Amino acid sequence: MTVLAVAEHRRGDLRDVSFELVTAGRELAADLETDLAVAVIAGDVEGFAEALNREGVDTIYTVANGEEFNHGVYAGAIKELCAELDPTALLLPNSVNGLDYAPAVAGALELPLVTDVIDIESGEPVEVVREQYGGKVETAYEVDSERYALTLRATEWPPAESPGDATIEAFDVDVDEDALGTTVKGFEEVASGDVDITDADVLVSVGRGIGEEENIPLVEELADALDATLSSSRPIVDNGWLPQNRQVGQSGKVVTPDVYVAVGISGAVQHVAGMKGADTIVAINSDPNAPIYDIADYGIVDDLFEVVPQVIEAFGGQAPEV
Repeated sequence: MTVLAVAEHRRGDLRDVSFELVTAGRELAADLETDLAVAVIAGDVEGFAEALNREGVDTIYTVANGEEFNHGVYAGAIKELCAELDPTALLLPNSVNGLDYAPAVAGALELPLVTDVIDIESGEPVEVVREQYGGKVETAYEVDSERYALTLRATEWPPAESPGDATIEAFDVDVDEDALGTTVKGFEEVASGDVDITDADVLVSVGRGIGEEENIPLVEELADALDATLSSSRPIVDNGWLPQNRQVGQSGKVVTPDVYVAVGISGAVQHVAGMKGADTIVAINSDPNAPIYDIADYGIVDDLFEVVPQVIEAFGGQAPEV
């Protein structure tokens, strides 16, 4: 019996969710009084293994097949690891890649699969927590099975930091290259645009509550007054009002600024996942029940068109007419 977590990397770098999986994995392993194993597949597996050698990890298995993510390689390697280790819990990232191979692995191994998990309560049976209705409700589910697979949402667990003394073992997987359905040919970078919002210390983010494109300059002026960088939620980008490189969220960028000001953003789970790591969150929204207030440190429940001009003037700016 063991807990097996699968790390994720991209373009030569381990993603933060890998270290969060270690934290979740060691908590679950401690509750189950069992070991924690971590698998790293493809790329610089030796370097990744050294980086993942954190307190609480017992064994790290390296699978040196390919350089980047490939569905067939990952699915095949994880199935073989599970056949060898027979893990009680298989922990995977709730990411684009993780959601690509998780159903295939769970189906092949006949494991119940719960996606987008935000908390795990060990017991018999184990309980996992998911959000519903745009993050307004948290629901606990019993996983009535001795073996199960979970995909964990990023940023819900703190990243593991303390160094460990795990055993690192190479795990050989016989991959039939001709049988793979996909091949990674390369990467095409999305244009980064005029700014990288992940580097900003202060972000002012605009959401659907702004109403129409003609009102965007109001929030741009707020960002200028606060010496901040302008970002947005997905609807603003989908409408073409701001470019893709300004989008915060699961389908955009994950940001961790010192201050995050959410203007007219309700706080859908996909957006929150990209900004909840901010040190201080300030929300301006007329809906007192907006989910954004569940994570905000400070909130102003009022019409943003009344509040934002006053804030701009308080910081020495000049609010445009809207």
